[in-house]
Amino acid sequence: MAFANICWSKENFSCSICLDVFNNPVSTACGHNFCRTCITKFWDEQVQYKCPVCNKLFNTRPDLQVNTILSELAVQVRTTVRVKEQPCVESAEVPCDVCTGTQQKAVKSCLVCFTSYCQTHLEPHQRVARLQKHRLVEPMDRLEDRMCKKHDRLLELFCQTEQVCVCQFCTEGDHRSHPVVPLKEEYEVKTAQLGKIEAEVPQMIQERKQKIKEITDTVELSSKDANREIAIGGQVFTALIGCVEKCRDEFNQAVQEKLKSTEKQADDLIKELEQEIEDLTNRSSEVKRLSHTEDHLHFLQAFRSLKDPPPTRDWTTVEVRPPSYVGTLWRSLDQLEETLNMEMEKLRDTELKSVQQYEVCVSLDPDTAHPRLTLSEDGKQVHDGGVKKVLPDNPKRFPWYIHVVTRQSFYSGRFYFEVQVKDKTTWYLGVARESINRIGEIVTPETGYWTLYCDKNGLVFLDDPVVRLPLRAELQKVGVFVDYDEGLVSFYDVEARVHIYSATGCTFREPLYPFFCPGSHDYGGNNSAPLIISPVNQTD
Repeated sequence: MAFANICWSKENFSCSICLDVFNNPVSTACGHNFCRTCITKFWDEQVQYKCPVCNKLFNTRPDLQVNTILSELAVQVRTTVRVKEQPCVESAEVPCDVCTGTQQKAVKSCLVCFTSYCQTHLEPHQRVARLQKHRLVEPMDRLEDRMCKKHDRLLELFCQTEQVCVCQFCTEGDHRSHPVVPLKEEYEVKTAQLGKIEAEVPQMIQERKQKIKEITDTVELSSKDANREIAIGGQVFTALIGCVEKCRDEFNQAVQEKLKSTEKQADDLIKELEQEIEDLTNRSSEVKRLSHTEDHLHFLQAFRSLKDPPPTRDWTTVEVRPPSYVGTLWRSLDQLEETLNMEMEKLRDTELKSVQQYEVCVSLDPDTAHPRLTLSEDGKQVHDGGVKKVLPDNPKRFPWYIHVVTRQSFYSGRFYFEVQVKDKTTWYLGVARESINRIGEIVTPETGYWTLYCDKNGLVFLDDPVVRLPLRAELQKVGVFVDYDEGLVSFYDVEARVHIYSATGCTFREPLYPFFCPGSHDYGGNNSAPLIISPVNQTD
């Protein structure tokens, strides 16, 4: 069957329910046609079965019959409509607004008619005199959006003051005093800006990806550190718990042994007493029996055996003293303390090793040193030279006190350095923030210093009030550890591998510099030894 001469419209082959070309059409008993899916769904939602077109009621749900001829015609119509609706315009081209059916490519747009025309429909504008006066331009899409709403003129200028597109008439009114440029010129400026943004965005994305990686790596490292600390802590606490349990068991055993010794002594005395009681009871019975004997001969013969009573102890001086437990608990606790101290020493050694891994290489900055200070060429040693040198003015220099800081500063993370203080009687060590007053002020955390001070009276952490610390004999090398993000400054006796003091809860908002003061020396040469920045030796 051929359908080349079909002239019916799409409406002749449309389902009255979905209003689209039939898809798998079926017929009802009343002669009306529907898509099978449409009529089935329609009846599924009804209480009564009726025709959607003529409202004919059916007693039972009708059997639907496929309309073969209509189905074939619907396929042909659907194909014809699809072909008809396909435009002849590429995606980047402007379609003709006049074409019906197949749209042709527009060749001109009229700024008076607000319409785009193909070559065929443009013909009146080229032929009719009145239409020839209309302004024709290259094809433009959405012409109504390109026209000034106030003046019905083409938006062909750009106001740089208000950053809006305007027409020529706008420049003579509201935008009279504003600088305006052609759209093309502003387009080129904005395109250049866009190009710059386009070039910057990938870099910004890459930087943020890198930051994500840094954060992820930090979290991963923190997780590893946490797991390691938990493992070390678990071992330490297990060992400590073992020590406490062992001490408890030994204490219990000592008390039990004393109790058992007392109980054995009491048992032995009781047995001896019971034996004497038995012997005395037997003698009493013999005496009683003899006292009732009237035979003089037997009495006298038996009485002879009563002259020697069984041997007995003088029990008036015998007593069982309860055991004394005084000192037992203290001796056990002393032993426990000794064991715990040994474990604490191991822990301190582990702690020092853990902070030593954050060693940084620092050197003293001569531009900050007080004129009396003498620095080594490598910037690793400093001592009081005794003579005030003439030096250039420098806002970073300490002019009043013999202080000096390093070239290097730190504003995040963790860092550690060690300083030899051997043969010195007075010194300051620690860190200072960048904005400290270098002319002179009290050295405390409040003024930006976190320092340990030593003199003949002992060690002091300089705070308000000061924190006095036990004087450590033979203190030769001090380790300084800073955790910037956690607000922590710790000091260690490196040789003894002992923690000295920690300042916690510090607030750091700017770079920190390692801070040194070797102290003045007297005329006798005391305290003339230098402070020496030493390399970390973790095998000490």
